[in-house]
Amino acid sequence: MFRQLQDFIFQTAGAASLRLLVAGLPDSLLSDSLYYFRIPHENMKKNAERKAFKDWFDRKAARAMAAQVAAAAPDFDESGFVRKATRSLNKLEFNARVQQFSDALRATLPESIPHALATLSSSLPEELPDCEAVADGWLQLPLGQFIADHGLDHFDESMTAMIALTKRMSSEFAVRPFVEHHQDVTFERLFVLTSDPNPHVRRWCSEAVRPRLPWGRKLRALVADPGPIWPILEALKDDDELYVRRSVANNLNDIAKDHPQLVVKRCKQWKKGGNEHRSWVVRHGLRSLIKDGHPGALAVVGFGPPKKLTAELTIRPKQIAVGGQIELTARIETTAGKAQELIVDYAVNYVRKSGKSSSKVFKWTTTRLPANGSVTLDKRHAMKLTTIRALYPGVHHVELQVNGVRMAEASFRLG
Repeated sequence: MFRQLQDFIFQTAGAASLRLLVAGLPDSLLSDSLYYFRIPHENMKKNAERKAFKDWFDRKAARAMAAQVAAAAPDFDESGFVRKATRSLNKLEFNARVQQFSDALRATLPESIPHALATLSSSLPEELPDCEAVADGWLQLPLGQFIADHGLDHFDESMTAMIALTKRMSSEFAVRPFVEHHQDVTFERLFVLTSDPNPHVRRWCSEAVRPRLPWGRKLRALVADPGPIWPILEALKDDDELYVRRSVANNLNDIAKDHPQLVVKRCKQWKKGGNEHRSWVVRHGLRSLIKDGHPGALAVVGFGPPKKLTAELTIRPKQIAVGGQIELTARIETTAGKAQELIVDYAVNYVRKSGKSSSKVFKWTTTRLPANGSVTLDKRHAMKLTTIRALYPGVHHVELQVNGVRMAEASFRLG
């Protein structure tokens, strides 16, 4: 279903509290997590204090799902479902619990898969009223798993069920086996749905075909050849909803990891005659290439090679403990006779357990450097432990990056 999510969060964290995940996840990843499960940020913080993430699928959740299905099918075996869904539950991690709930549905729903899919669709809660609404969408995860596990031989019925489901939470993981095994017909159907009046459905059309969807199964055929994706992105790039356009940009960012020149070329075309909304899609879609200093991507968003620049980077203090922070000061000067637009980033070379280092680029700011002028910038950077980055003692080098070019370096000691 969404193996990277399971491996990264649920199985590695195990019974770790949700509170630790909230503290450790970067904002962008946390935001995506909250959207996927339709969880209000404050509710997540509140629930984290008392419940492990995997325990959301407990006996109470099984009863709730049984009641949901029984409301649509009065002869549904509620007690049988609860018994099968909760068997040895305390031994199972999150992924296995979702799978067991799905298996319990298969054992208690009608033998006919089309009939079972129709029952599940009829059982769904009310559609989300807008793109900001939140609800307990996580409870519907086993329904998506059921579709992925049993729906491949029933394409039309499965698509109908996924469309209904994605209006309540998301079918972006459930649909991926269909993209893999029925690529042509799936793409044809998704393209038609790019004009659907529901923004959740339109967003799904893009999320469904992201080659490297976070936490989802990698779509290897689309990693190798993203050609089939372009008609869908073309149809959605000017969508009225930012929610949909953000998915288009994220799809571009996925494709750029394997085909940077294709994405740069497409974005260059999109910039011509585009409006402010499309400019945002282009910039957000090129974000990883921009951070990597890709010249073509920088040129598309209006940033050329730095001209007649000198730069200096200083760090204070020179030594900190884990949990502390450093203060970066950059001074950039030019003798060029024309003003320059600059994207200023910095790269921290983290010491790894092996003693080697790995570089991580962070955004700093964009600024306009006047002709024959200078600018001084300040930035604080925290060295805190998170669930996704271990810290090790030693000398850490920091590099100043201006329009993709490393211009200056300084260091500090952690430990």
